[in-house]
Amino acid sequence: MFILLATNNKHKKYELQQIMGGISLKTPDEIGLDFDCDETGTTFQANSLLKAETLYKLTGKPVIADDSGLCVESLGGAPGIFSARYGSSAGEPELESGERNRLLLENMKGFRGAAERKAVFVCCMTAILDDYRIYSVQETMEGYIADEPFGAGGFGYDPVFYLPEKKMTVAELPDTEKNRISHRGRAAARLGSLLEGEFNE
Repeated sequence: MFILLATNNKHKKYELQQIMGGISLKTPDEIGLDFDCDETGTTFQANSLLKAETLYKLTGKPVIADDSGLCVESLGGAPGIFSARYGSSAGEPELESGERNRLLLENMKGFRGAAERKAVFVCCMTAILDDYRIYSVQETMEGYIADEPFGAGGFGYDPVFYLPEKKMTVAELPDTEKNRISHRGRAAARLGSLLEGEFNE
């Protein structure tokens, strides 16, 4: 038995599969489904629930959806729920990760010191098992925006998100450590504990 992920992002599936252990996960394209969902919510939780509900209604199968992003205090919480679409206007193709990181660093020029470069990663993860069983978990990881990208691991904003306690960016962390402390890792671990025993391989 498996649970569907409301994404075709292979990076996310890889991370979640590592964290959630024996739970078998599949993406929509792996079952021959062309899935897309307009993220019209105004919060991470609203978008997470929207994606989960959309895929659940399409398939009738148990699903997990997440909505995550980077919130920078000095930018008024941006890019926030628009993290994947940062720098793109409606209807335009999304920028590549490296382009988004360069744009973010350009917008952070003039902000100096830890207080002005404070940021938080947020992840809300929602599971719908049936019409009446819905779980939602939201977690965070705090850090700062680095002056330049470092590290070859991870994806998204990981190369520019600096963790002072580790003295490195998220992109420099080993996968096991990232999965243990990241916003997505913590949310997936909590959700996985709720689902344990229902979807084990």
